[in-house]
Amino acid sequence: MQILIAIIIGAIFACALYMMLRRSIVKLIMGLALLGHAANLLIFSAGGLARARPALVAPGASSPPIPYADPVPQALILTAIVISFGVLAFMMVLVSRAHDAVGTDDIDEFTSTDR
Repeated sequence: MQILIAIIIGAIFACALYMMLRRSIVKLIMGLALLGHAANLLIFSAGGLARARPALVAPGASSPPIPYADPVPQALILTAIVISFGVLAFMMVLVSRAHDAVGTDDIDEFTSTDR
């Protein structure tokens, strides 16, 4: 199962990099979103994949029973999701304003606004 998830995460990273190398600013944003999702999945899988094993300590025990899912990567991912949503919302507004100014979503055409 770990190998399959590693391959899927690698494929998502590859798709994200491919989309980020395109000339369209919209594809750049979609690539950045995919890159964020792939990074979240990587952190989640690094924390260990234990099915139906919460990290709850029973009364009188000093640690949870092994195997258990580590809650720290899950908390980091929740924070990363909120931050990436805010960044993507800002980028979408920025691209919308840039498209209104330039009239295209081609990255090479944005250099005409520098003059």
